Amino acid sequence: MVLKRRRWPRVGELVIGTVVKIFDQGAYVVLDEYGRKEAYVPVSEITRSWFRDIREFLKEGQKAVFKVMRVDRRRGHIDVSLRRVGNNERRNKIREWKRAQRAEKLLELAAARLNKTLIDAYKEAGWKLEDYYGEIYSGLEAAVERGEDALAEAGLDENWVKVLTDIAKEHIELPKTKITYTLSLTCFKPRGIEAIKNALFKAQEFLSSHKDLEWRVYTIGAPRYRIEIVTRDPKEGEKLVKQACSIAVETIAHYGGKGTFQREGK
Repeated sequence: MVLKRRRWPRVGELVIGTVVKIFDQGAYVVLDEYGRKEAYVPVSEITRSWFRDIREFLKEGQKAVFKVMRVDRRRGHIDVSLRRVGNNERRNKIREWKRAQRAEKLLELAAARLNKTLIDAYKEAGWKLEDYYGEIYSGLEAAVERGEDALAEAGLDENWVKVLTDIAKEHIELPKTKITYTLSLTCFKPRGIEAIKNALFKAQEFLSSHKDLEWRVYTIGAPRYRIEIVTRDPKEGEKLVKQACSIAVETIAHYGGKGTFQREGK
């Protein structure tokens, strides 16, 4: 179960549904995020392709991503579509669902440590993180990266801040990205080799000044060198590796040489 703040889905919203009954003219699914409310998917909303049997596409017990087409709260009726969900929409929704499930498990752990219920955890911590960070799991990732301040600034009280930060650090490993640039350095002046070494040293010195940054600078066959960094923040990492390359190019130019750099894989 993943708890939603709203009791009813909105038209156009993507939802996770579990197929419970299949008929020739459609299927019933229960919406996992909305208290297992029942929704109906008409046979015309299964697929755009011709088919003989609806069971070619749906099986009882199967979970799938659906798009909400109609909501009638008075009658308690919800219509959903399978065929109107694009591939990117499906992938993004499944990713969001999995992150929400992981967040809920961490909220459960925190609630147990504080002798609270899961509902308490959502009301006193989860919804505040969602409001501040856009989703609960993003807030917990921020706690891993920045510590208790990340939760305190979202308005959580100190008990939740401490317990959730500890739990997040125990259970969340932030994804890392490797960024690689190829650097070309040449200098035909006297002591040109020393100039190249100094240019690489200046780049290394710059990278070393940033704590917790994983990096490597090495040759791939003169005059080509490689600068690699591994970071949790791709945007900031890109900026840093470009600065390191620029420092090397500026240094070699000071000695009368030339330098260029380019990102690999693009």
